[in-house]
Amino acid sequence: MASKKYILLAGIFCLLVSASFSQTQKRSYEDSSVIPTKRMPQYTEFMAGTNNYPAKPRNQWEVGLKVGTFHVNGDVQAQFLTPGFGVHVRKAFGYVFSMRLEYNYGIGKGLDWTSNENYAKNSAWEGPTVATRYSAAYSPAGGPVVSSMAAIGGNPATPIEPVYYNYKTNVQDLSLQGVVTLNNIRFHKAQTKLTFYGFGGIGLATYDTKINAFNGTAKYNFSSIAGNVYKNRKDTKNALKDLLDDSYETPAQNQGDRRAKLGGKTMRPSFIVGAGMAFRLNSRINLALEDRVSILKDDLIDGQQWAEHPWGDAGLTSNFDTYNLLSLGININIGKNSVEPLWWINPLDYAYAEIRNPHLMKLPKPVLPDSDGDGVTDQFDREQTPAGCPVDTHGVSRDTDGDGVPDCKDKELVTPTYCQPVDVDGVGHCPCPDPSCFPKDTTSHGCAEKLGALPSVTFKSGSNNISEDAQAVLGSVASRMRNNPECKVVVVGYCASDKKQQQLSWDHVNKVISYLVEKEGISADRFIFSYGQEGGDCNTVDLRGANEGEDGPNTVAPPHPNLRKK
Repeated sequence: MASKKYILLAGIFCLLVSASFSQTQKRSYEDSSVIPTKRMPQYTEFMAGTNNYPAKPRNQWEVGLKVGTFHVNGDVQAQFLTPGFGVHVRKAFGYVFSMRLEYNYGIGKGLDWTSNENYAKNSAWEGPTVATRYSAAYSPAGGPVVSSMAAIGGNPATPIEPVYYNYKTNVQDLSLQGVVTLNNIRFHKAQTKLTFYGFGGIGLATYDTKINAFNGTAKYNFSSIAGNVYKNRKDTKNALKDLLDDSYETPAQNQGDRRAKLGGKTMRPSFIVGAGMAFRLNSRINLALEDRVSILKDDLIDGQQWAEHPWGDAGLTSNFDTYNLLSLGININIGKNSVEPLWWINPLDYAYAEIRNPHLMKLPKPVLPDSDGDGVTDQFDREQTPAGCPVDTHGVSRDTDGDGVPDCKDKELVTPTYCQPVDVDGVGHCPCPDPSCFPKDTTSHGCAEKLGALPSVTFKSGSNNISEDAQAVLGSVASRMRNNPECKVVVVGYCASDKKQQQLSWDHVNKVISYLVEKEGISADRFIFSYGQEGGDCNTVDLRGANEGEDGPNTVAPPHPNLRKK
């Protein structure tokens, strides 16, 4: 059963680790995706420069698992190296303060190496008969206590048999703790890999304590061990271990109905204090070593209430028991669109970044002189232009037809060159205004001559993407085609030795035609589709003007379309 529990815990741990690596860590104060909705007004004001303080980003939750050694500090000497473990979730409310909800489970054991005789008040060892006999040894008027080794009930020859206190307890608690990080605010380092923290809180704890008083159905006989046979702790403990089994069959003394119960176990409020340090492995995972002390207002966690003084007299003084968990744990940060938990972030990061490189600089609006008001400042203006005259980037009046008269005074905005020179109003004197005066060009020119030599488009090997250089080439082809709207262009792709080459040749030709149609606005019926030709490079598409009378389809079905899906 225990092995199944450990397997389940290991599986949960693996899921948490995988979830932690599936997220992308963000740290920027300017990233709106990590700002909660309720802080967006502050974020907007900060980005606009009207608020000096950036909005606090959403930070991740921490989930932790720890294991360690658990022991009880009480009236019976505790055995160390008994197991304990805990799990917690933790959330930061600021860069220093955070809170965590924690569950802990521990198994504590204890074994005194000195014999004890003051167990008459503890019915778990002897029962109510001896307890009654023991109380009779005290004076009703508060007189001196009869020695525990003296006779009980008026018979000096009847001593109390010594016992060796022992116990095994199972303790569980659930607590809410405040955690204070001590060193994440640093003036000379962006981020620390080692943080120290202290914590305290309150919770509820339950415990169930039992003692090992019987060997089967018979009580243990400790007489041989208590008879000064063993003079030191080591020998005494070895003898006790040889004598005792691991049954822990007898319920220890408890508070009975005076204390609340949960599942038959005593339930008490607990007060927790502790300290620890965590080592950051990366933005998602850190290791933590911490020591935790829990204080219960209860003296029966170890099953024994009355301590015995070292000189052998029965003591009637009780002290409250505490328990301790020294652990090593692994903590994982989880959460989407969140920064690291704030206790790992140095809040001075932003302040130092702004001091070094301000992201928002408020400068006065520059006022530059422009004497003629043409929109070009005097330091770049090459002429003083009359008001209302359009100018170029150098502040010079525009003269579209180049006749020497600025456009703002030119009554004939475009004067043919053969009609120049012009008068002061920009009007030319054409020697023959009738077009019939000019000889007509009767020479027949094919599209190859009109368009000239068109450039080729080259693809990367095995690719069908048009590069930026190829886009510039196709832009020049489109410009020539616009100037010659009556011309068609043949788009030629090469290679057809196998199906893959045939399909790739078709893809290249189709890509070029599609680009010219969709991006450059050339009509699809002005292209002739030609692929799978011989004599050219498989990754090159040639373009040429169609010869007189040459025609062909502008689209062709792909030869092997299924190849593109693989």
